Parts: sequence; C-alpha cells; structure tokens
Amino acid sequence: MMNRRRRTEILIQGNSDLAREFAEHIMEHYPYREVMSPRYGLTMIKMRETAKNSLFHLGEVLVTEAKVEIKQQIGIGIVIGMKEELAKHLAIIDSAFKANLKETKEWEERLLEEEESILTEKIKKQTELLETRVQFETMDM
Repeated sequence: MMNRRRRTEILIQGNSDLAREFAEHIMEHYPYREVMSPRYGLTMIKMRETAKNSLFHLGEVLVTEAKVEIKQQIGIGIVIGMKEELAKHLAIIDSAFKANLKETKEWEERLLEEEESILTEKIKKQTELLETRVQFETMDM
C-alpha cells in the first residue's frame, strides 16, 4: 500500500486531472463535509544543513490548506501556492484513503503509472540539460 506522502507527491507533481477525477468520483458517490474550506496561510520551510546536519528555517511559503470529512475520517490537503481546487481535491482523496473506500484500491495502479510518467519526464528534462552543458576540459586556449 502506497503511503500518504508518496501518493500526495504524485498527485501534486503529476497531471492535475488525476486528482480532479479521483475527487469528483468520491464527491458524486459519497456524502462529504468541508471541515475547513480552502484557505491561504504561511508555513515555515525547514532545510537540513548537510555539514552539521542541523535544521534551519529557509523562510515562509504561501500554502493553500483544506480539510474534508468522509465517514468520520478527516482528510487534509496542503499545497504550495494559491491552489484552492487542488487542496480540496487532495483533502477528499486523503479522507477517502483514511475511510478505506473501495475506490482507493483501484487508484493504486493509476498512481504508480503517473509516478512512472513523472520520472520519465524528469529524466527527459535532465537529459536535455546535460546536452547543453559546456565541456570546459575539452576547450583549447
């Protein structure tokens, strides 16, 4: 079973239609309650300094947060930026997984396919960047 962090990263980094599709299906078939409608806030970004392995605060970032309840299970959706719809969709999906709705078992394969697509796209972009790299050691002076 895929953990929450991995699932959320896929839904945020991947095609936004996937989160919309999952959430809309749940909204059509289950009663849900918005515990907290999407709202903006600031959160502190922490980074780990590698030499001393200590945490420091990089600064604040704007986030959108939403909370939804399905079958007494509260789901949370938090995303960087002003993305109200995505935050709500993530909250609905999180709540659906916590409530162990039957649909969530069918989503696992789709999430894995999307993760593969994200990885393929990252590799493609890295390859394009490497092709533009200047080979300084081969330059004659």
